[in-house]
Amino acid sequence: MSETGKPSVVVYTDGACKGNPGRGGWGVWMVSGPHEKEMWGGEKLTTNNRMELTAVIQALGVLKKRCHVAVYTDSEYVRKGITEWIGGWKRRGWKTADNKPVKNADLWVELETLTHQHDVDWHWVRGHAGDPGNERADGLANRGASEV
Repeated sequence: MSETGKPSVVVYTDGACKGNPGRGGWGVWMVSGPHEKEMWGGEKLTTNNRMELTAVIQALGVLKKRCHVAVYTDSEYVRKGITEWIGGWKRRGWKTADNKPVKNADLWVELETLTHQHDVDWHWVRGHAGDPGNERADGLANRGASEV
């Protein structure tokens, strides 16, 4: 439990792509107290960024009640997108600063909706640098990619 009385969940997410675009996978490792959950999946033709976003969406989507969630990702695209860039994209009608359509807008909308259902803290970790949670999520993402 967090100080607010809400359940606390630690989430590690990762995406993988064999070719970009190509066969991709996403992986999630979640921990809440003594409970752990692994999830993974994939798509036949996708991008790494879509898989990074999908991993976080899948993680937040399985939570049944409001939680304090610490999300760890090696994707600055995901972390900065949801914490810094999304406000500007929305103000500009889902256009980038140079007036191009925001890539993966469908997933950004879904992710933003899910973040409002929880208290989320976003953390960036260096990928492939030995962080146990990130390595586990990476393995699950690769498993997802290999199974499609």
